[in-house]
Amino acid sequence: MIKLHGMVFAKRRCMKKLAGILVWIFFSATALAQAAADSARPKVVVNKDPRLDILAKAEAEINSYASRFTKGYRLFVLKTNNRDYAMKVRAYLLQTFPEEKVVMTYQSPFIKMKFGDFTEKKDAEKCRDIIMKSGIVTGAVYLLPEMVELKPDKLKELDSK
Repeated sequence: MIKLHGMVFAKRRCMKKLAGILVWIFFSATALAQAAADSARPKVVVNKDPRLDILAKAEAEINSYASRFTKGYRLFVLKTNNRDYAMKVRAYLLQTFPEEKVVMTYQSPFIKMKFGDFTEKKDAEKCRDIIMKSGIVTGAVYLLPEMVELKPDKLKELDSK
């Protein structure tokens, strides 16, 4: 039994060596075939339309707009169905705060008005106090956290950091 077992053991060892040699031959042949195929491939020449550079530049510019927006605050100034009153408030805000913007939306039957692009809460509160003291708005003015557009001077300030 020992001899038989020993022969079986010897055959297994021989089979392992043979399998290893076959694997080595297979991978060598594959590598040689790949090298031969690489040398036989033709060269590819790409002729690019110059308008693609213009398009890429425009896309990069559009993507930079996303960096112009940040978390900030707006003032919810007005909700009314009186158009004349809304225009009066809008005119006051634009004259008093020319550097800020007024956003008006119409959701039937109401005109809603938001004001400003404030990055700092204290700046929004200061404007809210001025608006409330003026008496132009009869209701309350609310502070809303929103995504706001950065002003060009703030963008330059952030770029320099």
